[in-house]
Amino acid sequence: MGLPVPDLHHGALADEITTLYAHINAATARLLELIASFDEQGLYARYNALSTAHWLNWSCGIGLAAGREKVRVARALRELPALAAAFRAGVLSYSKVRAITRVATPACEATLLDMARHATAAQTERIMRNYRQALSLEGAPEQRAPERRLTCFWDEHGCLSIRGCLSPEQGAVFLKALERALEQVPAADAEPCLEDELPVAARRADALVVLSEQTLSEAAGGSTADRFQVAVHVSAETLRREVEALDPAGDDLPVIDGGPVIGPARARRLCCDGSVIPLLESASGEVLAIGRKTRTVPPALRRALKRRDGGCRFPGCTQRHWVDAHHIRHWVHGGETAMDNLILLCRRHHGAVHEGGFTIRRHRDADGLRVEFVDPRGRVVPATAEDLTAGSWQTLVADVSAETPGIDAATPRPDCDGRQPDYDHIAWWMVGHLRR
Repeated sequence: MGLPVPDLHHGALADEITTLYAHINAATARLLELIASFDEQGLYARYNALSTAHWLNWSCGIGLAAGREKVRVARALRELPALAAAFRAGVLSYSKVRAITRVATPACEATLLDMARHATAAQTERIMRNYRQALSLEGAPEQRAPERRLTCFWDEHGCLSIRGCLSPEQGAVFLKALERALEQVPAADAEPCLEDELPVAARRADALVVLSEQTLSEAAGGSTADRFQVAVHVSAETLRREVEALDPAGDDLPVIDGGPVIGPARARRLCCDGSVIPLLESASGEVLAIGRKTRTVPPALRRALKRRDGGCRFPGCTQRHWVDAHHIRHWVHGGETAMDNLILLCRRHHGAVHEGGFTIRRHRDADGLRVEFVDPRGRVVPATAEDLTAGSWQTLVADVSAETPGIDAATPRPDCDGRQPDYDHIAWWMVGHLRR
């Protein structure tokens, strides 16, 4: 049962609704400030979430699309102090702020803020949408493109560095493909970025990997196990090691063919859902025999696994594509390649289990296989962190009013006379003046 609605005159009821919504505006502004700080510090990674939006979905019950938009607006408001102040005072609604942050810059935010004060939310959204479309039609002057080139090399950290240059038409095709691939990548960094990197940089890198995997998958007839035709040289003894410390002088170091040395945990992850070719060597390292390639997870079993799990099983993860079949007990330690010993994990959480210290416990009950994830500190990761504290709107108003006094029914109302705006003229004026 909700709180009883007071029996008020229609005017008083309208004023109370408007006043309450102004308080909600102020509270939402505070919420976005906290989200921006949370995202800037990369704190979502401490919960092993793919992004701040995924953490909001897991922790606060906010949908992924809505969470991504809140993160985008929160980031934009960091560079728009006047807009943030009006939002914090309850003057602007989230709808208006969301529309303005798509086009606003520090140089023109004062003008856009003044427009929003004199327009409804629908009018504000249309004005900003028309402005964006007008800007996209302007185009950029053509420049002579340098010679196309692409260079790749392994850097000192064992990562592949890519540098290149494409012609305008080639670049447009590449960016369009990258934009399509971005739809399959989480909306924030898979890993915390360096301070001098753009937040979208990590997503673009992941999108480039998606494009590569799609090409390899199509060439292999869609088989996930054959997605990677990358050779990793590692001995069975190294795979069985429980410790990650290796002696370069005496151990058989796992190494990517033509690439850098990798750790045993990463080698086990790559072998978890790949193909294995046994190689018999003499004591001196001479190859004596090469066996047939065998898949650790056959296609039929993978289809059944995909039907059962649907996607990554890690709590809060929504990734359904590009997932790996993970052996709960690795086959190198005697674990069976069977449904009860397999679950689907995305790349990030597959790495977290093999290399990040997370473990998996499995239980069989009447509902089937149930798994629990345990973090490196030994704590069980809950299936959902949603635990919204019960409260009343009066408490919300009291808390926000203490920080933003003076909010009343007139605070969020736009100062407009009811006439229909001349949208074409407004867009023409904005393009001609705001771009200066």
